[in-house]
Amino acid sequence: MSNSILLVEDDATIASGLMYALEKEEYLPFHCKNIEAALSAIQSKQFDLAILDMQLPDGSGTEVSDRLKKYGTPVIFLTIVDDENEIVRSFEDGAVDYITKPFRLRELLARIKRTLNVNEEKDSSQTVTLGKTVIDTAAGKVYVDGKLIELTALEYRLLLIFAANKSILLTREQILEKIWDSSGNFVEDNTLTVYIKRLREKLGDGVNIQTVRGIGYRVD
Repeated sequence: MSNSILLVEDDATIASGLMYALEKEEYLPFHCKNIEAALSAIQSKQFDLAILDMQLPDGSGTEVSDRLKKYGTPVIFLTIVDDENEIVRSFEDGAVDYITKPFRLRELLARIKRTLNVNEEKDSSQTVTLGKTVIDTAAGKVYVDGKLIELTALEYRLLLIFAANKSILLTREQILEKIWDSSGNFVEDNTLTVYIKRLREKLGDGVNIQTVRGIGYRVD
């Protein structure tokens, strides 16, 4: 699966060249010219990486970076600002890299690849994504669109079961067996219906739990 990259750059020449280079590397770049467009894109799309200009027509790229923190999206600043204090501040605020213009394209692509590889290794061991929901398995926390969702232990386990079986139709019996094996607590068939209902209410459109009448449930 190709990585989705948010590019926020108001210089048309630089943006055009980068979009071409990123597409050639088989990434999925999405270009925004200003902060307003970038914040709108973040609300409707998930990005694996963001490349942000520091100085934009309607403000600073740090506004976009601050929003992306909620989603754990790594940020590379690509900017003409070559100030040591600004660079240090950017790293302290969570940026993974800082490249000043003019830049060498091959070097930027290498840094993008490195950042994505590191993040994928981290994600594979600590986070699981299901729809708009991100499960931090290391911390035992669940987020929908960056917002922390409070789940009970059994609701959390139920969500993990769905995450481990994406697009697979699970019968009610299979789900009950998996919950029993994990928690050691007996869960009745009727109680499962209640937990599914509560999970749907808490996650909203974060996860699409489909009911297959007479059989069980499937999450795509």
